Amino acid sequence: MNETVSSTLPVQDARIYPRGGLDVLSRTEVARLRDASSGGMHELLRRCALAVLTSGSASDDPRAARDLYPDFDIQVAQQDRGVRIDLANAPAMAFVDGEIIRGVAELLFAVVRDLAWTAIELGPEYAADLETPAGITDAVFGLLRNARVLRPADPNLVVCWGGHSISRDEYIYTKQVGYELGLRGLDICTGCGPGAMKGPMKGATIAHAKQRKAHTRYIGITEPGIIAAESPNPIVNELVIMPDIEKRLEAFVRLGHGIVVFPGGVGTAEEILYLLGILMHEDNRELPFPLILTGPTIAAPYFEQIDRFLRLTLGEAATSRYEIVVGDPAAVAKKMTAGIRRVREARIAHKDSFYFNWGLRIPDEFQHPFVPSHAAMAALDLHHGRPPSALAADLRRAFSGIVAGNVKEDGMRRIEEHGPFEIHGAPDMMLALDGLLRAFVEQRRMKIAGEYRPCYRVVA
Repeated sequence: MNETVSSTLPVQDARIYPRGGLDVLSRTEVARLRDASSGGMHELLRRCALAVLTSGSASDDPRAARDLYPDFDIQVAQQDRGVRIDLANAPAMAFVDGEIIRGVAELLFAVVRDLAWTAIELGPEYAADLETPAGITDAVFGLLRNARVLRPADPNLVVCWGGHSISRDEYIYTKQVGYELGLRGLDICTGCGPGAMKGPMKGATIAHAKQRKAHTRYIGITEPGIIAAESPNPIVNELVIMPDIEKRLEAFVRLGHGIVVFPGGVGTAEEILYLLGILMHEDNRELPFPLILTGPTIAAPYFEQIDRFLRLTLGEAATSRYEIVVGDPAAVAKKMTAGIRRVREARIAHKDSFYFNWGLRIPDEFQHPFVPSHAAMAALDLHHGRPPSALAADLRRAFSGIVAGNVKEDGMRRIEEHGPFEIHGAPDMMLALDGLLRAFVEQRRMKIAGEYRPCYRVVA
């Protein structure tokens, strides 16, 4: 057993109170919230809270912050006016002159809100409700509504996906695209971390300021296994923590009106396959949903390789659902604005809401959580002859497993105990997959720092 060593970094105790969202609660609700935070989910709450308090960290090791602040603790206390959060040995970087940074405090309460809602409203007694597609979608809707991110307004929310470990040129490009989107009044939603998740928000803040946009939205959607490795960037002003990766992905496509994909690693490939698998389903073929893959000129080979992989695995039909734009931020913004205009027209024609995409059909295999054990990874059916949507679902799971092995604590522990995951499939598909993954490693898209040791083995 490792001996716990107290941190030598500056820390601070604090007592903070919520502003909105958690301040109007009955005593019964407060009691349930307190019970949830101090019960079996306390360690999860502690990890997620520490991620928020160390926002801006350059590490993508989920255990790094815990090792740096081993004495940190968080407690939710009850009082007549609502709830109070007590922090012990919290990172001093979250404070200025003894006061917690307001944005950090808001994100901290978002953590408590979402983890408590999940524990209370999606507890074991509701397991049966999560066995059906409608039940899962209702759960996603409920959490987004509880987080107050569902707002009746004209469609203008662009989801930006991309890697947390990207080059300087690629990062600058994400800011340029965000700037062009912001000039056109579009708001930004990302996975809330660094790299391609931060850049578009940073660019949009300047554009929104120049356009005097009063109400700006920089939404970050994450999940407990990811947030500790990808702490929320400081620009996020609306944070939502979904219970698992599948509900996180569903939240992106239900909430957003179009998606821009920047260069990234296995997590970005997972997101692309998730969306294409859904859009290629026969029930969604006529549904407008703009999807643009873009990066600076130096990223052209990256997208060429992604495009070849998608054509080989999902077929030529997949290419009709996305467009690749290289080195032209203004063109990306113009195309996205036009695409969102078509989304608005379709929502009006089908009497669908602007703030939640009820009309999108998400097949079962994209909704149920995938636990990337060694057996589950080896059992994935990665062969030709399957419907594109079904094959995309298993390819998505393969990349999801590699994400877990790279940055999620549970996945990293499995790799340490049992060795790399094995991925089996058709020879040509495995050759292409191996080439793609090797390129990610060579381009340092797997980890921010340190030498990368593959958590997988591709077997033809």
